Amino acid sequence: MKIKWGVIGCGGIAYRRTIPGMMLSENSELVAVMDTNYEAAQKVKEEFGAKYAFATVEELLKIEEIDAVYIATPVFCHKEQAMAAANAKKHILLEKPMGLSVADSQEIAEYCAKKGVKLGVGLMMRFSAYHQKMKALIADGAIGEVVSMRAQFTCWYPEIPGSWRQDKTKSGGGALMDMGVHCIDLLQYISGLKAKKLTCFAQSQTFNYAVDDSAALLMKMDNGSTAYVDANFNIPDDAAHCRMEFYGTKGSILAEGTIGQEEAGKLELTMSADNGYDAQQNREGNAAHTVEVNAGGNMYEKEISSFANAILNDTVPEITAEDGIFVQKIIETAYAASDNNCVAEI
Repeated sequence: MKIKWGVIGCGGIAYRRTIPGMMLSENSELVAVMDTNYEAAQKVKEEFGAKYAFATVEELLKIEEIDAVYIATPVFCHKEQAMAAANAKKHILLEKPMGLSVADSQEIAEYCAKKGVKLGVGLMMRFSAYHQKMKALIADGAIGEVVSMRAQFTCWYPEIPGSWRQDKTKSGGGALMDMGVHCIDLLQYISGLKAKKLTCFAQSQTFNYAVDDSAALLMKMDNGSTAYVDANFNIPDDAAHCRMEFYGTKGSILAEGTIGQEEAGKLELTMSADNGYDAQQNREGNAAHTVEVNAGGNMYEKEISSFANAILNDTVPEITAEDGIFVQKIIETAYAASDNNCVAEI
């Protein structure tokens, strides 16, 4: 049996990544696509062999054979569209961030629960084979107790007239909201730790739009360790390494190029021989070795298949609304801490 999907907002990330991933899924079928640009929706329909193309959400939700919808519209549209889908008894995979605020996201989650539909969140980078491997290494104690970790996700995003991401009333925030969301989620997911306290510097440093083009977030985790997030809209793409680092009492993990839209990159593990205190701080023996990862899959296919399985088996989605809400709570708290120049509890 296959879950039959409708896609709300079939341009952008849906067209580039998620729909192609959906076409690879063995338990999913694309039935309908929607975009306010009807010609664009028609083009997507023809390219991917969908049955229907629509210009409105209401038309798509009337199709009874649709089991689930993937919502990939601008953030300010999420709440209204998710509630409409819940009213139509469609299960919902909602792109990150869930809403403009924590309150909006909680309202979406509560409404979906009330209507009896499943709600998942599009934090697809959890499905990367590299990130799964890192999580397993840490859980197995390969680097001991985590004491420090860091993630960076950046791109070049200059001023673009009419861009909704550069309008805070439509996006809810800038680089931290759009890029940092993945870093925050991955650091917690891979380490198994949760943020408890934070401070942040979020600013528009390079461009003149009204959201942050650069953000530096420092979090205190529930085991006492620290976690750093760098999120930028002002670093050229070809200069960005998108690194992730985990340091522990017995070693370290360094990943490069794994944070992104493709299952790619490299992973290195360093394990200490624990030879005791060395006043010379001799690091010559700290040779890292490359970790082999069975990669080359498609994170979007895994994301779609996972949510479809939750529907077919009536189980909890792998990435829940609660996961998305907590990450958004961190971001909302971070912006407030930056504005008030303070350290804040989450």
